[in-house]
Amino acid sequence: MKNLLPQPPPTLLPADTEADAAMAEAGVGDEETAPAGPVGVPDDLKSVAARFPTYSTAWARLGEHALAAGDPVTAYAYARTGYHRGLDQLRRSGWRGHGPVPWSHVPNRGFLRSVNVLTLAADAIGESEEAARCAQLLRDCDPAAGDALSG
Repeated sequence: MKNLLPQPPPTLLPADTEADAAMAEAGVGDEETAPAGPVGVPDDLKSVAARFPTYSTAWARLGEHALAAGDPVTAYAYARTGYHRGLDQLRRSGWRGHGPVPWSHVPNRGFLRSVNVLTLAADAIGESEEAARCAQLLRDCDPAAGDALSG
């Protein structure tokens, strides 16, 4: 059944070139999948999050590293921070809790990565209802995000 109501326009977050540059200096680019490198959280990445606390990408990447290290509780905390910082930015950009948040727009990826890590970490600590809500949010924002982050 097709939804006949008009869909809101995609929400596109503004770029944060200074934070992006700091991430590049920390050696953390914008690969579309979770880090495959060494387990642990680079101090440089923590430094980026401390310097740019509203930058969801840093929090999401910290969460990805914590998950890779087998620490879902820490991953959950990092991801929850990135998720809330991203929600704040989305709302300032006109998002009203629904509508597309395209993965193809690179500045949106920090929020979408945070939602993905929150899904995985919530599942790992037994928060199955929250994991399901987050997984649905990710699909509702952009199914391509889940596809990119899962494989």
